[in-house]
Amino acid sequence: MSIKQISVFVENKPGALYALTAVLAQGQIDMRALSLAETKDFGIVRLIVNDLYKATTLLKDAGYVHSLTPVVGVAIPDVPGGLNRVLQVLTDAKVNVEYMYAFLGGKDVDHAYMIFRVADDKAAETALASRGIQVLDQEQVERL
Repeated sequence: MSIKQISVFVENKPGALYALTAVLAQGQIDMRALSLAETKDFGIVRLIVNDLYKATTLLKDAGYVHSLTPVVGVAIPDVPGGLNRVLQVLTDAKVNVEYMYAFLGGKDVDHAYMIFRVADDKAAETALASRGIQVLDQEQVERL
């Protein structure tokens, strides 16, 4: 049920991020989520998009080095402690969170949405679902 995240390597220089997003914009790719981590010389742009196949094809054709990574998408009730509840479930299941980032969920104002990169996707998804927490699949994210 996991979602595929595109990780793109870009140089850490002016205009590099613009060039990447231009490729996606020209291809009519809608970014659902974006996270940027950087070092002195390069960055890793992590993307969740509305059309995975088309986006990866565009990136490949434009010469971008990229990879696909399974991540877990979660709809979190937008209330105080909502994220804490999700993290408690993952902690109880002994699932390590390597990184996470938020994304917009369109018109759904009752939920916040998070992407989690975890050590064990299946264990995370099972634990979350068993506690009534909505885990998203690729199609649901593409429709948000």
